[in-house]
Amino acid sequence: MLIGRNCRFFGRVGSYLVKPLACLFISSSTMAKSKFEYVRNFETDDTCLRNCYIVVRLDGRNFHKFAEQHNFTKPNDNRALGLMTRSACSVMEELEDIIIAYGQSDEFSFVFKRTSNWFKRRASKFMTHVASQFSSSYVFYWKEFFGEQPLLYPPGFDGRVVLYPSNRNLRDYLSWRQADCHINNLYNTVFWTLVQRGGLTPAQAQERLKGTFAADKNEILFSEFDINYNNESLLHRKGTALIWEKQDETVTKRMKLPNEEEKDVQVTRSRKKVQAYHCDIIGDQFWEEHPDILEDDNC
Repeated sequence: MLIGRNCRFFGRVGSYLVKPLACLFISSSTMAKSKFEYVRNFETDDTCLRNCYIVVRLDGRNFHKFAEQHNFTKPNDNRALGLMTRSACSVMEELEDIIIAYGQSDEFSFVFKRTSNWFKRRASKFMTHVASQFSSSYVFYWKEFFGEQPLLYPPGFDGRVVLYPSNRNLRDYLSWRQADCHINNLYNTVFWTLVQRGGLTPAQAQERLKGTFAADKNEILFSEFDINYNNESLLHRKGTALIWEKQDETVTKRMKLPNEEEKDVQVTRSRKKVQAYHCDIIGDQFWEEHPDILEDDNC
């Protein structure tokens, strides 16, 4: 139905027709029934299997070059590790179905609870949400850790999604990543000590370490440089595990009393916050101290 109206333009009266507002828009249901809808058939079903933990692992893309360009300290740059952890916390605060995250070097793994129904359990949604939140947080919080040192170009992170059906499988995955942290950090610690304090070139240090075992590397550190690897930072040796913990928080509120007086009252409330741990997660102790992380295998 068209509605006639009169309107005055610069002293002259004219008429115009107004269509009902609803006619100016096309509903999504109408769009969905267009002849172009067939293109949705090209989308693949990437729904994650139910009753499985969903793990999204991010790795820095070409981070060796990124670290060189931004003068990261060798073998470990606490600023860079702190920024990685802060970015991971941002992901967990945004996606609360993550029960634990573990990171070391330029990687972080995020574990979604096995009963999660977020994003209809679509793998692509999990991966893209985690990757985009992490990457944007890395850029956003850069100055918090690097001060006035400029970020020369945007960092990139690739991701993958893996499903683990049991608590044992998930724990073995996280153990694998922590074991990788130990192997890489021990090698890097010895390598850069040989270069920085031993006067070797990178090629010479690499040749010196070829074919050595963990015991050999520990012996080089201790006998030649008086370094006990076991005394090195837990952050570097164990990586970072992030979990949710309840913490009491006391705040002051202005409250109105029955006699209409106002008074400052302290109120204590419990809130969930992300807490970082630098400890062994391969053994049982960590899991026994935090039994709420894993879900029942019979769910």
